[in-house]
Amino acid sequence: MKILLVEDDLDLGNGVRLALAGQQLDVVWVRRLTDAQDVLAQGRCDLVLLDLNLPDGDGLALLQELRRERQTLPVLILTARDALEDRLRGLDGGADDYLVKPFELAELLSRVRALARRSYGFDGDTISVRGLSLHEPTRRVTAQGRNVELSRTEYELLAALLKRAGRIVTRHVLEEQVLPGPVAADSNVLDVHMSNLRRKIGDGFVRNVRGVGYIIDMPDRGRPGA
Repeated sequence: MKILLVEDDLDLGNGVRLALAGQQLDVVWVRRLTDAQDVLAQGRCDLVLLDLNLPDGDGLALLQELRRERQTLPVLILTARDALEDRLRGLDGGADDYLVKPFELAELLSRVRALARRSYGFDGDTISVRGLSLHEPTRRVTAQGRNVELSRTEYELLAALLKRAGRIVTRHVLEEQVLPGPVAADSNVLDVHMSNLRRKIGDGFVRNVRGVGYIIDMPDRGRPGA
C-alpha cells in the first residue's frame, strides 16, 4: 500500500515516514500542496495523510478538490486545529478520519490500519474485495475460495487494481508500473495480460472502462446483503 504524506514539519514528517516504513508501507512524503497535487495526478497512492496548514495553501482545498472529482481515496487529516468546528469542517468536507496534533505514532498507525481495512479490506497481509483475495507474503490469490495460479505480470496487475479498489487505474499507470520495459502507444500487451487475468479469476471482478483503464468495484453498501 502506498501512502501520500502531506506534512511540512520536518521532524514530524520524518517521524511519521519512518513509522509507516517500519510497517512495510510505501510512503511518498511531500511538504507542499502543489507537490501533493502532482503525486495525486499520477494516481499512485492509496491513502492520504493530510496536514492542513501548508506553506502554499490550506489542505482543505486539496480535500475539496479530491471530492469534487468524486474520488473515494481515503484521507486522514493530521492537524493542530482542535476546535469542534474545525473537526466538523474537515469531516463534512470529505475526510475519512481526523487526528489532532500532537499524537502518538501508535495511534496514527492504528488509524491507518483501520482506514485501510475499511476502504480496501486490507489487514496488513491480505487484501480482500468481493470474494477476491490476495495474500502478499505468499502471493496466494483466491477467487470465491478457489486458488488461482497467476503469472508474475498477472499477479502485479491484480495487486495494483486491488490496492486501488473502487478507483479506475489508468492504462498508463498499469503499463508504467507493471509491464516490463517501454510499451508502444499502440501496443495491446496490457489487454492480453488483462484478458488472461480476467479469465483466470472469473467474470465480474475486473471491469474495463473503455479508453481509460480498469477497475475493481467496491461492494454496493447501499444494497442489502452487499
